Amino acid sequence: MPVTVAAAAAALKAGHWKLYADRYRIELTPRPRRSCPDCRGLGGWWVGGANPEMEAGGCWSDRRELRVRLLPVPAWPDEPPF
Repeated sequence: MPVTVAAAAAALKAGHWKLYADRYRIELTPRPRRSCPDCRGLGGWWVGGANPEMEAGGCWSDRRELRVRLLPVPAWPDEPPF
């Protein structure tokens, strides 16, 4: 089992993915690549002007986020029970 976990962690790191898991879902989200010539691993760059905004780099923003739902999330009550 530990060998499988180590292999999965190495594959996620090599593919530039971030893993998040809890009892309700498993998520794989893309991460910026250090070798990207546009953002150099920062994930984007600032576009100047009166209202500066960050423009996302294509090395991670063009890839889809993968999500597997495991259990339904419990509903929050609208009002407290007291």
